Amino acid sequence: MKAIVVKDQAAGKAGMQLVERPEPQAAINDVIVQVHASAITGDELTWPSTWIDRAGRDRTPSIPGHELAGIVTSLGYGTTGLSIGQRVFGLTDWYRDGTLAEYVAVEARNLAPLPSDVDFTVGAALVMPGLTAWQGLFDHGRLRAGQTVLVHGAAGVVGSMATQLARAAGAYVIGTGRANGRQTALDFGAQAYVDLENEKLQDVGGVDLVFDVFGGDIANQSASLIRSGGTLVTIAGPIEARPANGSTIDFVVEAIPSQLSEIVQRLREGRLRANIGNTSVLNDAVATLNSTHRINGKTIIRVRP
Repeated sequence: MKAIVVKDQAAGKAGMQLVERPEPQAAINDVIVQVHASAITGDELTWPSTWIDRAGRDRTPSIPGHELAGIVTSLGYGTTGLSIGQRVFGLTDWYRDGTLAEYVAVEARNLAPLPSDVDFTVGAALVMPGLTAWQGLFDHGRLRAGQTVLVHGAAGVVGSMATQLARAAGAYVIGTGRANGRQTALDFGAQAYVDLENEKLQDVGGVDLVFDVFGGDIANQSASLIRSGGTLVTIAGPIEARPANGSTIDFVVEAIPSQLSEIVQRLREGRLRANIGNTSVLNDAVATLNSTHRINGKTIIRVRP
């Protein structure tokens, strides 16, 4: 099968190669998925799990990408809940070969059914942004109707999803980001916007929840905005600052099929949309992913055009 592999951590995306690899075999509780659409997270090639296994041993050449939509073609021993020919989407294990390939072996528990009226490209684009936003807002942030939420990077792939979910949950949403992201954030449902290049974050006032994707100084500044009992949730790793009377949570997204099903149902009902910026095919994926041109929205690789 065709697959994108990486061998050299120092080279990053420039070290990607399109090669032929053996098709994967399904282990116990696995399924084999024929990948139709895949995506890669921007900083994935900096993660240790891309380069080593859980015992710390080198596992290169490895196949990156962990977001997918496709069709189940084989079931491993003991696998239940899915069937051959079923359309699925989901998030694969960080320490296993990923989804920038024609086929991938995935634990069945990491996948959810993809309805027939949802395109594979859209399905793949929902996975990481949708799960990250859902878990940050509801599992860790305990968002409730009537609260005020500050969403950093509201025009981005994760921030735009968080904005939509928070607004639908009855929150007042303030987005932040670059000056040129204002209209996009407003189009995705933000009710106010802070241009971090030209406006002061402190002017926002108190908020109940901060959803952070930046870390660093922006996250540290945000801690002072948290109202009593509020939460700063970040996906950028541990941060130094803590709210005076609230909490800070940094988390790593998990594959939870029930949440994927909730997210895709909202999309089908017109209450949610994916933020897709560019699509490419597997043969062109190396060039596409190495492009220096800034793309707004998620880049999706159509493995089966």
